[in-house]
Amino acid sequence: MSSALAAEQDSLPLRQVLPVALAAMGVVFGDIGTSPLYTMKEVFNGPHAVPVTPNNVLGILSLVFWAITIVVSLKYVVYIMRADNRGEGGIMALTSLALRTTQSPRLAGAMSAVGLFGAALFYGDGVITPAISVLSAVEGLEVATPAFKPFVIPSALVVLVLLFFIQSKGTARVGAVFGPVMLFWFATLGGLGIWNILRHPAVLEAVNPAYALFFFVQNKGLGFLALGAVVLAITGGEALYADMGHFGRRPIKLAWFGFVFPALYLNYLGQGALILDDPSAVKNPFYLMAPEPLLYPMVGLATLATIIASQAVISGAFSLTKQAVQLGYSPRIHIVHTSEKEVGQIYVPNVNWLLLGAVIALVIGFKSSSALASAYGIAVTLTMMIDTLLAFMVVRSLWHWRLGTAVVFVAVFFTVDFAFFSANSVKILDGGWFPLAMGLVVHTLLMTWKRGRAALTERMQVDTMPLDLFIQSMAYDPPHRVEGTGVFMTTNPDGVPRSLLHNMLHNKVLHERVVLVNVITEDIPYVPASECIRVEALAHGFYRVFLRYGFKDDPDIPAALARCAPHGLPFALMDSSFFLGRENLIPSNGSVLSLWRLRLFIVMFRNAHSAADFFCIPANRVVEFGTQIEL
Repeated sequence: MSSALAAEQDSLPLRQVLPVALAAMGVVFGDIGTSPLYTMKEVFNGPHAVPVTPNNVLGILSLVFWAITIVVSLKYVVYIMRADNRGEGGIMALTSLALRTTQSPRLAGAMSAVGLFGAALFYGDGVITPAISVLSAVEGLEVATPAFKPFVIPSALVVLVLLFFIQSKGTARVGAVFGPVMLFWFATLGGLGIWNILRHPAVLEAVNPAYALFFFVQNKGLGFLALGAVVLAITGGEALYADMGHFGRRPIKLAWFGFVFPALYLNYLGQGALILDDPSAVKNPFYLMAPEPLLYPMVGLATLATIIASQAVISGAFSLTKQAVQLGYSPRIHIVHTSEKEVGQIYVPNVNWLLLGAVIALVIGFKSSSALASAYGIAVTLTMMIDTLLAFMVVRSLWHWRLGTAVVFVAVFFTVDFAFFSANSVKILDGGWFPLAMGLVVHTLLMTWKRGRAALTERMQVDTMPLDLFIQSMAYDPPHRVEGTGVFMTTNPDGVPRSLLHNMLHNKVLHERVVLVNVITEDIPYVPASECIRVEALAHGFYRVFLRYGFKDDPDIPAALARCAPHGLPFALMDSSFFLGRENLIPSNGSVLSLWRLRLFIVMFRNAHSAADFFCIPANRVVEFGTQIEL
């Protein structure tokens, strides 16, 4: 969604925005919407369990309210959602905006590395969210009767395996029911909350921040550690910003403030009221809120809600992978489009199966949602800290806030983020190491590819013949020309592609039209079709074509070339040949990369998806030339 479309959407009447808000409810709020399943339970049963007293219950409810208000409502919905990259949100978009605020290569490199690490942490979240959500939902069977306890883990694994297996089918049909199901889910959360609040209306006083302050004074160190469980109530809050490009700012705001936030907090208040009425209910306050006849339907509804929440995270991992490929942080990878109408609906097989393997390992290794809660939160809070730092650069340099105002902005939100991160840091040895380790691995891979590609490009340019000299030589010693069009992909539009030189060396001919295609990926989500193509006609039948794409666009070279006729370049696919280079990299002692990074890059390079498939070039129109390069 572009900024223009977002502005147009903001001016629409309410009746036209409501259907979009309903659709957003089925995607954006799945993660945070399933947090009531385990948040209160972990506060009073986790490794740093808070004693069950009336003051502590009210203190925790106050902390939950103000955590959601400050972090989700104020930070993300009110402020950071304004930082859109042509309508797109998420940490990649925020990093791109922050990079525009500086001309310093060092500062830009640091911000890029930090933002990329935040994006890498998302994959850790993409593993933990399905595991903890589905496990916590299925554990409701154990509440119904202890006889179901041996079947909790097998049942959760079956649900998760089925969830990942249906990814290849696409989410278009299932997605149509996501919104109404989550609407019913949030209505149920609010209804159960109200039902229990009526038994103990005093819990409504918890919105007073004095209860949160008194909780810290009374519990001191334990009160601080309790933030490690309270943070579970805001996990998924960053998804509101990340999914802004799909639905727009106004529908998300409307759904959040008008329905989701009230329903969520009513449920937390209801759980608090139940605990005050019956302290033994802390073993699983969410399911014990429901009347006994509704317990099994609640398990089914919760399982469906957690599947939807997991689906949103998995789809987010697919989208993030595609963006990383487009921006040059990842090798080309096989991406399947699961919808003929929606370009954003994609399936990435390699990522899907890696996530499934990690999720299965987590469920079998941790065995319960309570144990998984120890691993949950640290990656989310670290990502939120990174968002705050990048947002400071945006509000200061792009929005031109006064320094004092910008400092207050970053101080308030960073203090809250750091408090949650510090409280979660004690979880590192109990499982918090997993999302951090996964984030570090992904970050290392992404940075290795980026640095390796830069080193390879620099190495190839050293031996590249200038294009203008090559074209001038055509007048003195013209090769034999044949009919048709020869298309050569190049990363250096001012140099002669190696595949072109190899073609002349081996075949001794040149096509009557030679097209050098240079693909440029911009740091914006989409490039309008009218701005995508630029054609330069050179001498002796040579053409230089520049194709611009956004990081969410799908590069299609034949389709783009077919639109070049108005620019003076006629193109017929069946009368054209695409010449691609296939480089064989050999490690050398003089490499700018360290040995371990060089070897890792070579492995990634050899396993990259073919350029022909990535650029949608028909296999029967492709000619490849191999070359050996010392890197």
